[in-house]
Amino acid sequence: MDTFKDKVVLITGAGKGSGRLLAQAFAERGAVVAANDISPINVEEVVGQIVAKGGRAKAYVDDVAKKVAVQNIINQVEDDYGRIDILINHAAVEPRVPLLDMDEWDWHRVLDVNLSGAFLMTQSAGRMMRAQGAGMIINLISPSIHNGRAESAFVASMNGLEGFTQQAARELSPYGIRVCAVENHPEKIVESVFALFDS
Repeated sequence: MDTFKDKVVLITGAGKGSGRLLAQAFAERGAVVAANDISPINVEEVVGQIVAKGGRAKAYVDDVAKKVAVQNIINQVEDDYGRIDILINHAAVEPRVPLLDMDEWDWHRVLDVNLSGAFLMTQSAGRMMRAQGAGMIINLISPSIHNGRAESAFVASMNGLEGFTQQAARELSPYGIRVCAVENHPEKIVESVFALFDS
């Protein structure tokens, strides 16, 4: 199944969870997977599994919450493959600390990874996609923010990501770039993401 043959898909937080599932699914459909994670162990394992099955993938270990690191990821992917067709912002942290017990570092780290990371990746990849004249950016939003099962910092970051996605879609549409949000239900995330390409 080569639906995405030779398309370059950059996935943040690809070492586990939905990021891992999507990396494997895109590789099975012929895509080249640029797999990012802050932890080399998990992401290199995913890449190894994909390559062992005959797929194409490479690991990019860096912290998406830092601008220089993000630019480094984008530059490396461009050097390796010349383009980015699809960006999936999956990297997220969710400390289980209630509002009255949370320290400032935890608050900033959640917002830095979940919201600023998506902004930095969208901005840097978006510039490349603008030059290409096309691209797609998908932000994964946790459904836990709607059922009261998440703490304040995480809820704030995900609600911010929803708003950011809507505005980014408006601003990037003239350049042929689609920006979408998908609820991150691991049991159906692959189906949900690929449904976007049929619409």
